[in-house]
Amino acid sequence: MIEFQKLAFALAIAVAGLTFAPTDVAASDSHAGYYYPTPQTHEVYISELPTARDAQKRSRAAFVIGLAAQHAKQNHAAGYHLFAKGGDLEKLIIVATGDGQYDTLYRMRALLASLTSLARSTELFARSNHPHELNFLDFCKLIGFTQVTVSNGKDIAHQIKIQ
Repeated sequence: MIEFQKLAFALAIAVAGLTFAPTDVAASDSHAGYYYPTPQTHEVYISELPTARDAQKRSRAAFVIGLAAQHAKQNHAAGYHLFAKGGDLEKLIIVATGDGQYDTLYRMRALLASLTSLARSTELFARSNHPHELNFLDFCKLIGFTQVTVSNGKDIAHQIKIQ
């Protein structure tokens, strides 16, 4: 059954028109193989927003810490962990905490869509002229993340470069 799921995932990626990346990308991704498997798929998200002038390593760290604090106050587990990594904490990593979560590209994108509402509640998004038209990846661009990787924490990872 797992092989069928992997085949279905690969087919869904091909149909979606994303880049099906060979494993040589792992050489340039120091987090692959430690926090997540080598990403099978990659895409580029181009945001029309500029990075905020006051975006810095500290604001990205505060975002991850703040989100973790929000999850700690809830009575249920979020189903994922977020990490900011890289020399300037410019890489956001989202890893599922249990089996069967975020094991398809569509579930990973649904997670990113659900994180949009969280991003819209921030002061930084409120400064935008049209916050309702922005999404989580736009928010990531605003605070200076250049890459987002989402993984099921087992055998699937999808990586998004933000420009």
